[in-house]
Amino acid sequence: QVQLVESGGGLVQAGGSLRLSCAASGSTFTTYAMGWFRQAPGKEREFVAGISWNGSKTTYADSVKGRFTISRDNAKNMVYLQINSLKPEDTAVYYCAARQGPYYSTVGNNYNYWGQGTQVTVSS
Repeated sequence: QVQLVESGGGLVQAGGSLRLSCAASGSTFTTYAMGWFRQAPGKEREFVAGISWNGSKTTYADSVKGRFTISRDNAKNMVYLQINSLKPEDTAVYYCAARQGPYYSTVGNNYNYWGQGTQVTVSS
């Protein structure tokens, strides 16, 4: 079992940056690929970024490519999402998720554990 706790969200102006963090505990972190998802009000949850168990492979949604960077520190059981050039449409609750196995998925149902989310609000 894995417990995930996100932090780092907040209110930021368009063009600004945030770094989201996800702290994992409870199981061997390196046995999990990790992902970030987001859900805006009135919209379905969507995939944002994924990273393999050792950080060697990453992938991003087209809408965030070039602006978001996912990374992990296995020594600290942490996953990060660096968000640059924020846009109002990035406003959402951002969730960290863990998927047992080496590789990420872009499908939320393929993840086993979820954090409680952290709110990101971008003002124009």
